[in-house]
Amino acid sequence: MIANKPAKSTNILILGLGGVGYYLAKRLVHEGYAITAIEPDGALLRHADGNIDARLIQGNAMSIECWREVGAEKMDYMIAVTNNDAVNMMSCQIAHRFGIPRKIARVRSTEFGSNDSLMTAKDLKIDLIIHPEELAAQEIFRLIKLRAGNDIIDVAKGQIQAMATRIQEKSPLAHKKLKDISREYQDFPFRVVAMTRGITTIIPSGEDELLPQDQAFFMAGSQNLTQLMALTGVEQQAQHNVMIIGGGLVGRRIAELLGKTVAVRLIEKDETAAKELSFALKNAEILQGDGSDSDALISAGLLEMDTFIAATGENETNIMSCVLAKHLMTQHNSSKNNSSTIKQTKCIAMVTKEDYVVLAATMGSDIAMNKKILASNKILKFIRRGELISVAHLHGFDAEMVEIVAAQHSPITRKPLSKLSSYYTNKIMIGGIHKDGDWQVAVGNTHIQADERVIVICMSQHLKDVQKLFLA
Repeated sequence: MIANKPAKSTNILILGLGGVGYYLAKRLVHEGYAITAIEPDGALLRHADGNIDARLIQGNAMSIECWREVGAEKMDYMIAVTNNDAVNMMSCQIAHRFGIPRKIARVRSTEFGSNDSLMTAKDLKIDLIIHPEELAAQEIFRLIKLRAGNDIIDVAKGQIQAMATRIQEKSPLAHKKLKDISREYQDFPFRVVAMTRGITTIIPSGEDELLPQDQAFFMAGSQNLTQLMALTGVEQQAQHNVMIIGGGLVGRRIAELLGKTVAVRLIEKDETAAKELSFALKNAEILQGDGSDSDALISAGLLEMDTFIAATGENETNIMSCVLAKHLMTQHNSSKNNSSTIKQTKCIAMVTKEDYVVLAATMGSDIAMNKKILASNKILKFIRRGELISVAHLHGFDAEMVEIVAAQHSPITRKPLSKLSSYYTNKIMIGGIHKDGDWQVAVGNTHIQADERVIVICMSQHLKDVQKLFLA
């Protein structure tokens, strides 16, 4: 929940601008935090210099002189997200000696930081440890266990839910404007709060039209979720079969989490790694093969699967494997069943480049998962603790969902939403509101009052516009 603007005096030191560091710095700058970054790679610094309004220093995180140069003793947060676990952990020790009160580190190894580890987070002087691969695996596990791979997010303590699904040609919502959909389905309130078309994310207005192959994010009260799923053609499946391509940190962990309750088949290209996985994963079937080859996928039983997960270390392999798998499964299901009972299948792709997230979601992946975004969201939530209670990135969309409190005399409180649309059309969507003790989906005649909590969906770069709208 955004309650106040970030303090102008909040100074954040970021170590490493590769991946998580760059994405995180961009988002923090957008929200008004003062960012200083140390990065040894000149090419990364030049790229960041052209895109981020931050103080950038070329240097080594292990150079104490470099820490003195940036004024480490004046920092409120230190975030170590270099590609070296040891450097990140040691940086927290250095930050502690400089008196930086809050320290965050990205650590890939799960052997450090937990309460039963030889070295706990307290021992390492770390306030928050981020395990990106574990975050990705846990999120995919949540999605599969929740709704057979559909992206459903609990909002407002579960009283409101947001659901992502692709619009099919025969959907009753296809080729209709959102304002007409709202009039037609008045028996239960829901809103389309975000859409992707091609590689473009859209925060829609009533004049926007839903088209086949659009990926749409719906918001509805939890009591109406079953009706919404029926309307959009989303089904829950009792028996579930999952195929995973790639037995790296993410793929292996997903198989571990799912193996006891879901039938898991994992394909690993490297023969030695496949043999090791077969001994380590007792509750999953391990096959050695090329997950980007159609014959190999079919031989491995792809056509029996409900969910396909591409979790190799290569963006292109993951995206194209999902395109191939989606085509093969859809073709098979269409020929096997009549059109009214086509089996629904889901494809999830791990994507390391944030620029590819929306692209992957439009090419064949129902959900595109990015470790950097998940890690950044975890860090942002920690930093915003005084400002933000919950934040969720919409997978496959360049959009965020946050809770915010309307301040006294703020612009959002002046008129009903339908008469305020000029303030936020195509930038911000008001999804839900806490009114009279209950959460409800916001509609055009909703009038937000001061001190009411609101769920807002916005493009990632428009968080400042949300603050202007809700804060006096």
